[in-house]
Amino acid sequence: MDRERAFRIIRTPLVTEKTYLMIEKENKLAFIVDRDASKGDIKSAVEVLFDVKVERVNVLNTPVGRKAYVKLSPEYRAVDVVSKLGLV
Repeated sequence: MDRERAFRIIRTPLVTEKTYLMIEKENKLAFIVDRDASKGDIKSAVEVLFDVKVERVNVLNTPVGRKAYVKLSPEYRAVDVVSKLGLV
């Protein structure tokens, strides 16, 4: 997957109190993603954009958009990714 397509799939990081707890305790990241993106698309996009290995993806359709909760493999830390994004 190329970076341009990955940027179309991953719209924006989701930053709330709940997601900060998920980052610290569960090694998960949260994003608002394209409504047409599959779990496989989301996994590939996160791996390309943030140079990490994704263990699993869960999605949730909401009125504000589609949310993706991405669990990283144990050798990668969600805190490091969020730090690179400047969210912490």
